[in-house]
Amino acid sequence: MDWRTKLLNPAPQARRDYNSLNTPVYRGSTVVFKDAASVNDHWNQAENGYSYGLYGTPTALELASRIAGLEDAHFSFIVPGGQAAIALVYFAYCTTGSHALVPYSAYGPNKEMAEGLMKGLGVEVEPYDPLIGAGISALIRDNTTLIWTESPGSVTMDVQDIPAIVEAAHARGVAVALDNTYAAGVLFDAFAHKVDVSIQALTKYVGGHSDILLGSVSVRDQAGFEAMGPVYRQLGLAVSPDDCSLALRGLQTLGLRLAHLEGATLEVANWLVDQDLIAEVYHPALPGCPGHEIWKRDFTGSASVFSFMFKDTVSAAQAMVFLDALRIFQIGLSWGGVTSLAVVYPDLDRPGKDFGGRLVRLNIGLEHPADLIEDLHQAMKAAL
Repeated sequence: MDWRTKLLNPAPQARRDYNSLNTPVYRGSTVVFKDAASVNDHWNQAENGYSYGLYGTPTALELASRIAGLEDAHFSFIVPGGQAAIALVYFAYCTTGSHALVPYSAYGPNKEMAEGLMKGLGVEVEPYDPLIGAGISALIRDNTTLIWTESPGSVTMDVQDIPAIVEAAHARGVAVALDNTYAAGVLFDAFAHKVDVSIQALTKYVGGHSDILLGSVSVRDQAGFEAMGPVYRQLGLAVSPDDCSLALRGLQTLGLRLAHLEGATLEVANWLVDQDLIAEVYHPALPGCPGHEIWKRDFTGSASVFSFMFKDTVSAAQAMVFLDALRIFQIGLSWGGVTSLAVVYPDLDRPGKDFGGRLVRLNIGLEHPADLIEDLHQAMKAAL
């Protein structure tokens, strides 16, 4: 055999019985079959065997299995990011002529997709009050195929009555999807509350270090699995095995990180409640947060992201000065990592509310809470 041919021989040369604590990073697009009869091209590799890297290597399927186990899901699909997860759900449940519902407090790009791509494809996505609860039954139409929920909601942290919404939806045969990123799939048990689909941006708490982009779509039952699978294949939602490996590593410390983040975040939030310049603090564990009583009923804990609003004696310009004066907090849009972040929302749109550019969202990281409080304090003094 010529040396050039030898270099391309795929047969393993070293022993393959290395029993590591960690899942190997399997990189590959092409799958080699043992014989012609074994060739298949099916997306359901968990049952049919590996067929193509597009549907996930063993690294990705290991992550999918662990996310499914974490959420008590029937099955989980791993996708390139949280927005890809949202797209997969829309396309699995909505076709031309469909009607869907999305809360005002949902993740901004979800609403952008509703008003952009979905509207262009003839799908009407209607916004609704996140605190509507069982009243959502009045909004369900004969052509409603999907109801989105997100609890707590983005930025304003509104906590939804998911069980009431699910009951109303299922009475009309409508699927309910939940963006469960805040809860990391564990602080709120989506499937115990009969949600049909739970998505996460694994970019956030599962990744945990602000260095990957991944998402997951977990389904409650076989019907959701069959609705999702063909669309997953057609959209070509391939993921990086390297990112999946980092997410698997993140899962190992998720419990420790969430426990620390909850305590540190509550310490900072409670300090803000007592500050003269602050009008409101939006944290689901605090009594003033919309839906707080529902949070106490349905959640087992809180996480690292919350918001607060300056009083109207503080201008929008001063809020920006405050942000620029922060020394430990970094200015950034994401959350869930080890670094504390802050961002102002000057144009946040909520019906009947004008935040006047004075709403600030914080993500609390692993820094010492006393240092974060001092940083907020000095930035407030700098802004006034």
